[in-house]
Amino acid sequence: MLLKKRTLIPLLLAGAMLPGTALAKDEFSVCWSIYVGWMPWDYGDAEGIVDKWADKYDIEIDVVQINNYIESINQYTSGRFDGCTMTNMDALTIPASGGVDSTALIVGDFSNGNDGVVMKDEDELAEIEGNRVNLVELSVSHYLLARGLETVGLTERDITVVNTSDSDLVSAFASSDVDTVVTWNPLLSSVLEQPNANLVFDSSQIPGEIIDLMVVNTETLEQNPKFGKALTGAWYEIMATMNGSDDPAKEARAHMGDAAGTDREGYESQLANTRMFYEASEAVEFTRSDKLLDTMQRVAEFSFKHGLLGEGAPRPDVIGIETPAGTYGNEQNVNLRFTSEFMQQAADGEL
Repeated sequence: MLLKKRTLIPLLLAGAMLPGTALAKDEFSVCWSIYVGWMPWDYGDAEGIVDKWADKYDIEIDVVQINNYIESINQYTSGRFDGCTMTNMDALTIPASGGVDSTALIVGDFSNGNDGVVMKDEDELAEIEGNRVNLVELSVSHYLLARGLETVGLTERDITVVNTSDSDLVSAFASSDVDTVVTWNPLLSSVLEQPNANLVFDSSQIPGEIIDLMVVNTETLEQNPKFGKALTGAWYEIMATMNGSDDPAKEARAHMGDAAGTDREGYESQLANTRMFYEASEAVEFTRSDKLLDTMQRVAEFSFKHGLLGEGAPRPDVIGIETPAGTYGNEQNVNLRFTSEFMQQAADGEL
């Protein structure tokens, strides 16, 4: 199964928060965890595409799978890796809030139906009022629920959140005690297979807000732009290979599905609910949009409300978030940056 634990639990690493000063170097490492939008890194590693682009820039890039998603971000934040796959929320609430200046180098996709709210015997989200809602608390599911509630004039005060492990959500919904769950694929598909299950809200209704990224250490990137060029070049070669209906594309998607514990059909069913930016120009347009800046403000406000910006954070704008369209928050404390520079080079054929 494709499992993705996209949790927003803040990281408190104390002294370990300060990795050593980045220097110009020629050996790098990035980590990833299993999710539909990040399986291309496994394929690119296995097929030598990452090595090919690293060789072009006379560097080495080690691509490492970490089974536990949050642990992968923790290891990146502590300086063990130069880059890591993560969501926009987790980039803000873990490395950025922990003082590690980080850059979203590649904006790969956004969830477009892979996350959803499911209710028994009800087909309108407004009927959720007064319900106990099982989900992974302080996760992207929690954010999705909050956004959904806004659309029907409700708030979290109108429901009761029940923190539930992702591994228990499917079985929980099968019990007579649980009427509402919020989760992501493939768990979402499993829940929807149960009797009387209705999807009442999903991430396609907040397009572009749950974003999957390759995040790298800003200082490392600034001192080693060849690292950014190699990663970006490899990514878009993988995108070109996997997109389409020819045999190489099918074989690539079959590899990704198998590596994720499913098959090509299972993987493709999740791609259908994912807005992949196969073309670099699409990712550039998205990254430069005013909407991204608005989204990150929403994420920061949600994170502050739930205590995810660090102990004692006085305001939701305590951390500066820089995008090509502008900066939200404290410009003297920018710790999360979205860049279109390297994706634009890919779009222009300059890598």
